Amino acid sequence: MNLINDFQEILKNNNIKAYIIPTSDYHQSEYVSSFFKARAYLSGFTGSAGTLIITTSDARLWTDGRYFIQAANELEGSGISLMKMGTPGTPTILEYLNSIIGPNDTLAFDGRLINTADYLCYKENIKGSIKIDLDLINEIWTDRPSLPHEMLYELEQIFAGETYQSKLGKIIDSLHKNGLDSLCLTSLEDQAWLYNLRGNDVAYTPVFLAFTFIIDSDVHLFIDNKKINENVHHLLNHYGVKLHDYDDVYSYAKNLNGKNILIDKNKVNALLYTLLTSHNNLVFKENPTLLLKAIKNEVEIKNTKFAHVLDGVAVTKFMKWVKEVVLNKEITEHDAEAYLEELRRSRRELIDLSFSTICAYKENAAMMHYNALNGKNTTLKYEGMILVDSGGHYLYGTTDITRTISLGHPTKEEKLYFTTVLKSVIDLADTVFLKGCNGQNLDIKARAPIWKMLIDYKCGTGHGVGHILSVHEAPNGFRWQIVKERNDSAPLLPGMITTDEPGIYLEGKLGIRTENELLCKEVETNEWGTFYGFETITYAPIDLDLIDANLLTQDEKHWLNDYHKMVFENLSPYLDDNTKKWLKKYTKAI
Repeated sequence: MNLINDFQEILKNNNIKAYIIPTSDYHQSEYVSSFFKARAYLSGFTGSAGTLIITTSDARLWTDGRYFIQAANELEGSGISLMKMGTPGTPTILEYLNSIIGPNDTLAFDGRLINTADYLCYKENIKGSIKIDLDLINEIWTDRPSLPHEMLYELEQIFAGETYQSKLGKIIDSLHKNGLDSLCLTSLEDQAWLYNLRGNDVAYTPVFLAFTFIIDSDVHLFIDNKKINENVHHLLNHYGVKLHDYDDVYSYAKNLNGKNILIDKNKVNALLYTLLTSHNNLVFKENPTLLLKAIKNEVEIKNTKFAHVLDGVAVTKFMKWVKEVVLNKEITEHDAEAYLEELRRSRRELIDLSFSTICAYKENAAMMHYNALNGKNTTLKYEGMILVDSGGHYLYGTTDITRTISLGHPTKEEKLYFTTVLKSVIDLADTVFLKGCNGQNLDIKARAPIWKMLIDYKCGTGHGVGHILSVHEAPNGFRWQIVKERNDSAPLLPGMITTDEPGIYLEGKLGIRTENELLCKEVETNEWGTFYGFETITYAPIDLDLIDANLLTQDEKHWLNDYHKMVFENLSPYLDDNTKKWLKKYTKAI
């Protein structure tokens, strides 16, 4: 509580009633570099999503259902109240602020860390004054890490599948169709996609800190020049991109005038907005790059499938190993996690993991985003189940896969829950739907078998997946309730890749999740319209030891048998005879 108390004194000294500390960077990224992890530093909560609000007399943290258990554990004894978003009786952040900020009070935050949409909402509804130019974090975080300075590298055409010039042309065409001449592009993933460049400024996300302005047909890139090697410098010169220092973006925005600028209010930070709005016409729309990036081209799709083969080989070897090792050796969750990482890194095509691996044994798996090192790091035994959610960025694409694995003799209850989750996976993967449907329309397909048990999971069923970018990508997903912050309810279109990952989580008991990635494809166009469906592109066995075949319909059995046949055909050429024999057993028809 000392840090919170010290920060409250800073607030009093600055005549501030409340201060917002989000999980964000200057680009509204989901995952951030160490420099931006002030919320974790002050609260002790290490999850990837959450907002901390500190007042002169109180401290509260809002997070979503993925992190309720973890946050409760990590906040214990901190004096910070956990606010469970979306649950009855829990006020929203705005409702809470309205209840404590009076006409003579001041709300403050670093305007570079709050998006324009939230800022305008606060401005419209908060009774008191708002200060957006107050970075108080440096006053308390004296050993704060520096901003990252990692080098950029080119993603060659054999991996990108489309040139920078082609992408830029599509963006400019989109602007012109909307009567606009300029774009303020701040999303790190969108910029990396546009330039066919990647970086290493954010853990598990191969992006680089930068801002881009497209003014008429001129492109201005604001970036730390030290990150650009000779090859990338030559490439950007060839593109005709004008380079500026990263920190100069705010003075550039202040001096820009007379332009019709598209800004994505959920991505452009509040400070940039206030500088741009006084001398320009701003139009709020989603970045045109968002949808262009989400629809993978033919090269990206082909390459991603191969990335899943490489990844499936690693996961299969891991599944065999972990089932066998617990028979005669004592290992922990972290040991298992490290071995899986070792298997992935044995492939030279791997760039990095796509997120921090979740390796959760027994009741630990009820925490959706459990981390063994921050948790119990439990020793595995010849009993129970282990949930492993992991993935990698390969030169060919990005993967995200979850397998729940039996380590002993599964109970009838474990089989019931596991098979129910499998039915959910199959029902969504096997659905056919009309063009125009979004993930909200389809989410019930996955939840229905679990809802029949009067159980639910407090998160979406799936998220979009980037191509060697963020493992979580807008605007596609599966979620029955629209959550504004997630931006995952766009109509599903061919070329989009979305995860299919329903689960059952019983606190103090168990957690089960099975996750595959689905590629949206056109099925047929006829007099009734255009129909879409999915192709499963994740290749790894689903643990037969945990399946009660009596609970599956004939159609579900056919789906599983066809899936396992595909898994064996794709992976067996890359396996030694012993592992191939094991895979044959675990992909046999039921």
